[in-house]
Amino acid sequence: MTLGLLVLAATATNTPALAANDAGPAVVYSVGGKFDGSFNEAAYRGAERFKADTGAAYAEFEINSPAQSLQALRTFAQRGYSPIVAIGFNHAGALAQVAPDYPETDFAIIDMVVEAPNVRSVVFREQEGSYVVGVLAAMASQTGTLGFVGGMDIPIIRKFACGYIQGARSADPEAKVLVSMTGNTPAAWTDPARGAELTRSQIEQGADAGLLLDHRQRRAQLV
Repeated sequence: MTLGLLVLAATATNTPALAANDAGPAVVYSVGGKFDGSFNEAAYRGAERFKADTGAAYAEFEINSPAQSLQALRTFAQRGYSPIVAIGFNHAGALAQVAPDYPETDFAIIDMVVEAPNVRSVVFREQEGSYVVGVLAAMASQTGTLGFVGGMDIPIIRKFACGYIQGARSADPEAKVLVSMTGNTPAAWTDPARGAELTRSQIEQGADAGLLLDHRQRRAQLV
């Protein structure tokens, strides 16, 4: 089941049949567009599957900057949309402000927790997948030095790094893991030049296997 379909179906189970003035579900994508190859696109494909399976239409909005999140969420709520699904952690602050003002509206957020009775938070065990990658990297390494290049330095990416390190050291207790982040702002996600620079630096320090969180598509790959 794709991400958007899962969220729309889950929130719909708590939503009564639509009244005459209810507008249906809405999706607010994160920065990067709905064809980002990551959460946005997974949500878009799930929403399209939901529409095909149920015949119900949905609304959507692609923000260009985090500052637009508050207005987008509030506008959909004012117009009677429910559930409203916010894709990405950068909606958390805005959703925490909007949700209490619309207690009869169901909301969901992907990749972050917002504590409110009408918000369903969907989070992942990022560290489990990166643990497996760490094991594979340690097994493939000839030098015993591994690299990890993350995007924006936030807790979620640190969880990826933590799982990767633990996995590597489960396979090789003496493994050395070099960890770098491309930045502290959302611009870090779209800075492949900085990612390449950090990767070269780790290679020069002896890393011969590593986990790269791609800075254009927010994908992870073992290199």
